[in-house]
Amino acid sequence: MTVVLHDHIASLEAMRKYPKALYYRGNLQLLNSVKLSIVGSRRPNPYTQQMTQQIASRLAVAGVCIVSGGAMGVDGIAHTAAGAGKTIAVLGCGLDIRYPAVNASLLVSIEKEGLLLSPFKDGFKTTNWSFVVRNEIVVALGEALIVTQADVNSGSMRSVEYALKMGKKIYVIPHRAGESEGTNRLLAEGKAEAIYDIDAFVSQYGEAARCADDPFLEFCRSNPTYEEAVRSYPQEVFQYELEGKITVTAGKIAVL
Repeated sequence: MTVVLHDHIASLEAMRKYPKALYYRGNLQLLNSVKLSIVGSRRPNPYTQQMTQQIASRLAVAGVCIVSGGAMGVDGIAHTAAGAGKTIAVLGCGLDIRYPAVNASLLVSIEKEGLLLSPFKDGFKTTNWSFVVRNEIVVALGEALIVTQADVNSGSMRSVEYALKMGKKIYVIPHRAGESEGTNRLLAEGKAEAIYDIDAFVSQYGEAARCADDPFLEFCRSNPTYEEAVRSYPQEVFQYELEGKITVTAGKIAVL
């Protein structure tokens, strides 16, 4: 069932205009996760498919939530590789519409385990401008933007424009000359950084990086019992659980 989201999402303040309404289906706790946005071509080449899959899956394993637009191509690959429970899909239509049809089963899985978001109420069908709004939300939600393949005149490059205006870091994967000319141009102009080593990149945003600056999260990585955590960090336990940074399962603490 579609629900109106009343909570304020601070990262969306970076948009040109905060959405008049937001609707959701799924797990709102994912909004409290470290999030990275992944966008790209709807017809990615085999190299892009492989790299998108590897980047999204390794980020998800490291505790990062993947945000994308639910479209075919790079979007669908990123959502699938992250796993339905570790991804947010922002749609350019009402949440009761499974669009595109090729991703219908994926969107059902994300609704059950992850999070679907839309600024459009049920029944609203996609338009050119609704995709523009969707793209801006996708960029705003993530701490940084990853573009795995894009032509110069493409929707993904429009997302890059939003990221630049919002002051977000932009990452791309290196392509051969004549391929993905949009991302190659970003590299040439110094507007993006290339991902050459996936593990090194993931280490910048994954759970270990977050824990290194947070003694309580570092403590929680050892999976202490709930009682041990309360004894050592009584205030943090309740605060972090409320914020969705940790979870308690079978009497033990785990980092989300």
